[in-house]
Amino acid sequence: MSEARIEISDLTVRYGDVVAVDGVSLTVASGEHVTLLGPSGCGKTTTLRAIAGLEEPSGGTIRIDGTPVYSAAQQRNVPAEKRGVSMVFQSYAVWPHMSVFDNVAYGLRVRKLPSAEIEGAVKRALDLVQMRDFAPRSAALLSGGQQQRVALARAIAFSPNVLLFDEPLSNLDAKLRAEMRVELRDLQRRLGVTSVYVTHDQEEALAISDRVVVMNVGGIEQIGSPEDIYNRPKTRFVADFVGSANLIGGRITNGASGPGAVQFEATGGISLQALAAHAPRGGEDCVAVRTAYIEMAHGAPDGRANAATGSIRQRLFHGDFIQYIVDWPAGQLTVRRPPTEIFEEGAAVTVSFAAEHCVLLER
Repeated sequence: MSEARIEISDLTVRYGDVVAVDGVSLTVASGEHVTLLGPSGCGKTTTLRAIAGLEEPSGGTIRIDGTPVYSAAQQRNVPAEKRGVSMVFQSYAVWPHMSVFDNVAYGLRVRKLPSAEIEGAVKRALDLVQMRDFAPRSAALLSGGQQQRVALARAIAFSPNVLLFDEPLSNLDAKLRAEMRVELRDLQRRLGVTSVYVTHDQEEALAISDRVVVMNVGGIEQIGSPEDIYNRPKTRFVADFVGSANLIGGRITNGASGPGAVQFEATGGISLQALAAHAPRGGEDCVAVRTAYIEMAHGAPDGRANAATGSIRQRLFHGDFIQYIVDWPAGQLTVRRPPTEIFEEGAAVTVSFAAEHCVLLER
């Protein structure tokens, strides 16, 4: 990943008085896979469609390979078919009256490529998604997962500079969706193609991305690697939307002036050691602790930092983990432990977590 392949500056999209995208700026490096993540209505799909040329922005600039494809200042808006991008839609948009081969070949025929070149490109694309044997079959006879593969093959058949994905796995069942995540990530890496992916599924975003862009109400809340987004959320929204976290209210007590360790007094008088990724500006009143990072044991605290006694109010079995609701001096904690760690409801326990997992959120 080197030079920027996609550059978005101060992108704004309005529908009448409604601002769907509000001054979004980001870059996507060559060969990078970036995911736009957020709830419905946050502006992620509108941003993707603006890159594709399917939405006309109200302001800002979009460059692909250094060339402006949209510029409000230059009054320039390059048509979608001339941007060198390809898009995989949520609905797949596979034509049921055509064969698999003809679906994949459609875009190449529109470009009036020679028949031999079309045949070679289609076979290569179908090989990449493991669908060569299905080439003569009617698309109407395919399963949802197979249709998704055909849509992907069609998108990559003409070797686009940029691949765009609009929630392509949302119509698949949970097991197939998990399998296709692995295949999509592997294919993107093998092709080395620059890609932008839209989803509201946080697990999907964390699993397949080089970087995640968390969006909310038309703007960007945080950009970072999946590990950064999960382990070092900046805001309440990111901590609450991505993964499962406890938000603990309180105040800073040691007057920290730079990033690093801070002392935080939680509601109920518990003194916590926390980590600030930013220089505290005053008024920060919340820390986040991921539910999976909380340890739980029988017995009293042994002097460790961020340890306190509590009692188990509720136990919920989820298969891969057990979720506990624990009453403690600062209110309630949600704790996720492996299914091998069994605690009874009503039991007295000590909960604890490392200072690096107690993250001070920006105000």
